[in-house]
Amino acid sequence: MKHEIIIAGFGGQGVLSMGKILAYAALFEDKEVTWMPSYGPEQRGGTANVTVIISDERISSPILSQYDTAVILNQPSLDKFEQSVKPGGILIYDPYGISNPPKRKDIRIFRINAMDTVAEMDNVKAYNMLVLGGMLEANPVVKSENIVKALRKTLPPRHQDLIPLNEAALEKGHEVIEEIKAE
Repeated sequence: MKHEIIIAGFGGQGVLSMGKILAYAALFEDKEVTWMPSYGPEQRGGTANVTVIISDERISSPILSQYDTAVILNQPSLDKFEQSVKPGGILIYDPYGISNPPKRKDIRIFRINAMDTVAEMDNVKAYNMLVLGGMLEANPVVKSENIVKALRKTLPPRHQDLIPLNEAALEKGHEVIEEIKAE
C-alpha cells in the first residue's frame, strides 16, 4: 500500500501542519513516510503545499507529479493540481474561496464546507484539523487516534490546551464531508 497525497492552499490555513501531523500519525503506525513542504516567501497569505507519501515499503523519491489524493483549499491550488490527481483518485475541496469547482469525471470528488463549519463551531483555529478529519473519512490512510497522538507531539506546550478543540474538529470533519456524484 502506498498513498501519495498533496495538501494545498494559502499560507495560514495550516496546510504544512496538516501534512506534518499526517506524517507523524503514519510513523506511529510504523509506515514509511516522506513529508515535503513547499511555500512561497510569504508565510501567511501566499500559496503553500505539502506532499506526504505513506507506504508499507521503502519510498524511492519524495518528488511526485501525480497524486492519489489532493486536498485543495483555494482556487490557485485547484487550478494547479486538479489535473495531477490520478484517474480513480480523490480530490477534496473546501468551496470557500473556490469560484470554479472541480470538473473531472474520472476521479472521486468530495466537498467539505470547512470554513463555514469551523465558524459555526466558533473554532476557526482548528480549520486544518476539520479538513484532515474529512480527508480521513474519504481516504482512511491512518487512524484518527494516531492523528491525535501526532497532534500532541507536534503542538508546542503553550497550545496543548487546544487539543480537545482540535479533536472535536477532527471528528466533525468526518461528519461534514460529502461526495459529489458525477453528473
